[in-house]
Amino acid sequence: MNRFYNDIIDNIIALRIVIALTVLVIVFIIGSVGYHLIEDMRFFDGFYMTFITITTIGFSEIETLSEMGRLFTVIIFMMGIGVISYIASQTTQLIFESEIFRKRAMTKQLEKMEQHYIVAGYGRIGHRIAEVLKEANIPLVVIENRESSIQRLRDDKMMYVEGDAQDEDILKKAGITRAKGLICTLSRDQDNVFVTLIGRELNPEIFILVRTNEHQNTKKILRAGANKVISPYEIGADRMANVILRPNVDQFMHRILGGTTQDHVFDEVKIFEGSELAGKTLAETDIRQKYFVVIIAIIPDDKENIRFNPGSNDELSVGDSLIVLGDVERIKHLREEGCKDFRTLEERVSKHNYMKHINSQQRNTKSV
Repeated sequence: MNRFYNDIIDNIIALRIVIALTVLVIVFIIGSVGYHLIEDMRFFDGFYMTFITITTIGFSEIETLSEMGRLFTVIIFMMGIGVISYIASQTTQLIFESEIFRKRAMTKQLEKMEQHYIVAGYGRIGHRIAEVLKEANIPLVVIENRESSIQRLRDDKMMYVEGDAQDEDILKKAGITRAKGLICTLSRDQDNVFVTLIGRELNPEIFILVRTNEHQNTKKILRAGANKVISPYEIGADRMANVILRPNVDQFMHRILGGTTQDHVFDEVKIFEGSELAGKTLAETDIRQKYFVVIIAIIPDDKENIRFNPGSNDELSVGDSLIVLGDVERIKHLREEGCKDFRTLEERVSKHNYMKHINSQQRNTKSV
């Protein structure tokens, strides 16, 4: 939508400039023909006289002009200088006013956004998260106050709010009360804690995912109201250690999660009403032989009693989610033909109830 508004403003002003340039060309033609008819000049000499008249260079006339020729020169000057001034003003407007229009359009768009995600911070981690969400067509808004990052946001055509994410007004401007999730990727843990506290106060139901640099700060961030805390440095360190300790496992995970071929992936598929899998056991569905995918786990609709490495006698029901490993196209085949799951990635993410899943995990933890 924001790109649509950008195209409108750019196209309108660009159209005006093109029209003005066309009028300027017509003025040159009229000048060349006029000097030829009035002063019997060659067409090139008439073009040259028109040029030095409009641009006010101040060179002497090619030949002495008659009164009619001088009057024609005045008319050409007024027409030409008017067109050039208009082109200059429209060009300036294209440079400056278009940015103002974009900000206004972005503000209007932000006011309409619902069930979107807010990314606080557009550093290396925030940029990557926003990039992945954008590729999946997930609505998102980035909050950033560094000029270099803001310029990068403009280049990446991202929706953004300029300001400090720790400012309550900035979070409200980003639509925190209507948002589905808040992702805090600021460089300092104390800043992420403060944003989490404000975000939880403004929207008690929002899902909050926070990055931490220090493992000992995890509990503090959770107490501040975060639902999930992740340490990129610990994940990176564990991954590097696995290269040494479990090289073949790392190679497998790299191929599945971070490789360039992406021939096999982990994914989740939900069973809908009318699915041929509903009410059958894994043995009866013959999923592996028919769809060539591996069922890693079965997650019931209530998210409790998750069955890892399910057996052949485990029964599938409507509402169950299957965690599968397989080829992208074959998983798509299973999703659409076997499970009647025709949702897009955007729909699957936007309708996922994180809070219900988190609350279920917390109940399980307390019971244990």
